[in-house]
Amino acid sequence: MEILQECSSTAQVWEAAEEFIRLFHREHAGSADAGDPRERLAAVRAELADTGTYRHTPEELEHGARVAWRNSNRCIGRLYWNSLRVRDRRELTDADGIAEECFEHLREATNGGRVRPTITVFAPDTPDRPGPVIWSEQLVRYAGYGDHPSITVGDARNAELTSALLALGWSRGPGTPFDLLPLVVQGVDDKPRWFDVPQDAVLEVPIEHPDGAAGGDGWSDWGLRWHAVPAISNMCLEIGGIHYPAAPFNGWYMGTEIGARNLADTDRYNLLPAVARRMGLDTASDRSLWKDRALVELNRAVLHSFDRAKVTIADHHTESRRFLTHLEKEERKGRDVGADWSWIVPPISGSATPVFHRTYEDRPSSTAYVHHPGAQERAQGRDLV
Repeated sequence: MEILQECSSTAQVWEAAEEFIRLFHREHAGSADAGDPRERLAAVRAELADTGTYRHTPEELEHGARVAWRNSNRCIGRLYWNSLRVRDRRELTDADGIAEECFEHLREATNGGRVRPTITVFAPDTPDRPGPVIWSEQLVRYAGYGDHPSITVGDARNAELTSALLALGWSRGPGTPFDLLPLVVQGVDDKPRWFDVPQDAVLEVPIEHPDGAAGGDGWSDWGLRWHAVPAISNMCLEIGGIHYPAAPFNGWYMGTEIGARNLADTDRYNLLPAVARRMGLDTASDRSLWKDRALVELNRAVLHSFDRAKVTIADHHTESRRFLTHLEKEERKGRDVGADWSWIVPPISGSATPVFHRTYEDRPSSTAYVHHPGAQERAQGRDLV
């Protein structure tokens, strides 16, 4: 039975590998990187037969990571997929080296505020052993201190992970709503370990409303901030049948990700009631639309603050138009574009954006960023202690 399962697995890898290698050569036709696909396929097949896996060339890795972004059905910001910077760190399998390269990833991606789409790819799974894993959902996360049964200071989404890290010996931050959590990395043949994120690797933007003091006390001294680079770190990069379980990647923020979700969701920072109070709104009934008004002003504050700090950010109207441009460019090249409507449509003013008024097909792909089973549980710190 074990032999049959191994053969089936190798056959599946070969099928995905053949599809990707042909795609790579087709999209690099005439370039020095391509050559004859028949020669490359023969080499891949021989390597698979000998080892049960194969190694991507640097050019294949780069194109595969970019195509995975192009295929990301939940991402609205795919127009610039071909600009993704790929940092090849496949030689690294140990937690210390991986953590240090994750922090360097943040520094390079931040780029002084001109955020650069970047991915760092670590060692893949092999038939002999699983590759390294980053437990943390993103390279930068804020702590959630659930010391009181009904109150969480910080990001409530991370309360369980914060408790697990405290139990492992993390000495906690100063207790603000924006304390940086350590990064949790599990190297090959190792247990998960935590690493403090260096302050110099994280650019944070203070959030202030554009009306400032002129708007009265409601607009002054918000005491909010958010980090500049959204680097997803618990998804697996799959290219041609090869799995890279540790491959953190980032684009730049769309303002609504911060203002309409991270800071506004009731299971995150839940700031709409506080913003409404500062605005002097009637919160006794939802029919006053106090939530809607507070949500718009919170999002105005996020965009204004990032612009003032000269940190790259997109607004949902511009990004929606860019996505339709992406669709048109891909269709001209004869490529179908998959999308998940519930993720592509922005969380505020959806019907005011052009992406709302279309339907999409949620297309699976063998070259993609994927949440594998257990990834979400690890991100919450379950079984960490």
